[in-house]
Amino acid sequence: MKAKEMTHTVKALFAGDKGLLAMDESIPTCNKRFEEAGIPQTIEYRRKYRQLIVTTPNLGKVISGAILFDETIHQSTDDGVPFIDMLKKAGVVPGIKVDEGTMDLAGFPGEKITMGLDGLKERLSKYFDMGARFAKWRAVITIGSVIPSRGCIEANMHALARYAALCQEAGIVPIVEPEVLMDGAHDLKRCFDATIKTQHILFDQLFAQNVNLKWLILKPNMVLPGLSYAKPASIDKVAEATVNCLLQSVPPVVPGVAFLSGGQSAEDATAHLNAMHVKYKGKLPWALTFSFARAIQQPALEIWKGKDENVAEAQKMLYFRASLDNAARRGEYTPEMEK
Repeated sequence: MKAKEMTHTVKALFAGDKGLLAMDESIPTCNKRFEEAGIPQTIEYRRKYRQLIVTTPNLGKVISGAILFDETIHQSTDDGVPFIDMLKKAGVVPGIKVDEGTMDLAGFPGEKITMGLDGLKERLSKYFDMGARFAKWRAVITIGSVIPSRGCIEANMHALARYAALCQEAGIVPIVEPEVLMDGAHDLKRCFDATIKTQHILFDQLFAQNVNLKWLILKPNMVLPGLSYAKPASIDKVAEATVNCLLQSVPPVVPGVAFLSGGQSAEDATAHLNAMHVKYKGKLPWALTFSFARAIQQPALEIWKGKDENVAEAQKMLYFRASLDNAARRGEYTPEMEK
């Protein structure tokens, strides 16, 4: 086991007030966003978009790690420099999404299971040789009238634990992402209950599979009411519910928590992270940071629109958005900064 390597990776990922950039959208997800923005849905435009991200000036000042997709990790800039080398040169740790998406879970209507364990050992070895030093696996938990079921949660958390064990065997730090989806009309308490149950089962499974928690990063959802719920929760209420959930379910030995944005607006995701640091800074056993995708990238994507002449402005927006999340990690973000 590459203990020294993983210790170094964890330290680098939580350095200063930086956070993670999730640029690991699958091809269908990326194409959907391109279609909405009027951008051609081709491999070349996906390459140009990821090139825009990895060549953003001073990226390493605001981002500590970037999660890539299999297509992206094999791509290069116009000058032939592999993206993974561009990230390392910028001081950004390269990571890789290794799950293979979800499918319907047999026997559990309305619920999903994440695929990708077959052949994972060999894939992780290849990714390590390419330079990836951390990985990500996402499980999705849906809230409905009679779900999530314990069977669905256990199946997904067992897969997350097996993935994490394989990562550590390969010298790769695993990010475990048990996402309780925002879709639905549930209130904040239902999200809290589903999230804490999921995380309790996750850590039971991680313990059972001999995963070393000091070389592991949790990427959870924030505790929020569903998107269709009539009454939004206040920024402070979300921050308090989210941290209380973590305090009751996440062991202190875990080095850090990197939140997903999960469908929140860029402004809301940043404000929620900021509120947690304002109220709890210095009082928590683990670091709290961000691992946002759309909440950092979407404003830049809307500026770029697939046009070369817009690259510089789009990169400025990407950097600006991430710098606001840095401020949130310090508890110094204010809505006025958005201007």
